[in-house]
Amino acid sequence: MISTRGRYALRVMIDIATNQKDGYVPMKDVALRQGLSLKYLEQILPPLTKHGLLVGIQGKGGGYRLTREPKDYHMSEVLNLTEKDLAPVGCLKEGAPACERKGLCKTIAFWEGMDKVIKDYLESYTLADFL
Repeated sequence: MISTRGRYALRVMIDIATNQKDGYVPMKDVALRQGLSLKYLEQILPPLTKHGLLVGIQGKGGGYRLTREPKDYHMSEVLNLTEKDLAPVGCLKEGAPACERKGLCKTIAFWEGMDKVIKDYLESYTLADFL
């Protein structure tokens, strides 16, 4: 399940993409439009800036803007920053030790297929699709 933080991160990215036409988008404006507290927004934005999805400046005329065109942001990129893992089961999580039951597991193909569907779906959408 996608966390609240993940859902809000997508909303924030879409909001900034929609409103950055005139330069940087003030954090308070994003918070107001999205119905989020500034305090919560301050928890969502740092990972997005740290990993280069957004750039922010302080002071008059400051705020946040995308570092690339909206078409160059896949939903998977945003959610991979906010979620611990999007794998449907623990044995498919990135960095998980090899499952000792993999050879006996009757459902592994099902879980691998679900994992692929999720990844492909998230890769199939970009921010531009929501503008």
